[in-house]
Amino acid sequence: MKIYEISKSFPQEERYSLTDQIRRSSRSVCSNLAEAWRKRKYKAVFKNKMTDAMQEASETQSWLEFCLACNYIDQNTFQALDAEYERVIAMLNSMEKKSDSFCF
Repeated sequence: MKIYEISKSFPQEERYSLTDQIRRSSRSVCSNLAEAWRKRKYKAVFKNKMTDAMQEASETQSWLEFCLACNYIDQNTFQALDAEYERVIAMLNSMEKKSDSFCF
């Protein structure tokens, strides 16, 4: 939701590029996690969805770098969001590695 709120202030010309892309990738982290949880009966699918979620989180980080480079966000905002995504990726990675404790 932070990404959504911040992206409201992006220039109109970014509407169909950067704004849509960063919103899509940030939302996909959560949706891939939800899909992984629903598919936890199948360990391989669970792990695949966790990997997808991590990839989307990494993509969001790269879009945040573009936002910083274009001066759409300041350094403090970038650092806070980037650190948050690093924590999310670490949690997802841990869940993937410990998939036996989540899958049945």
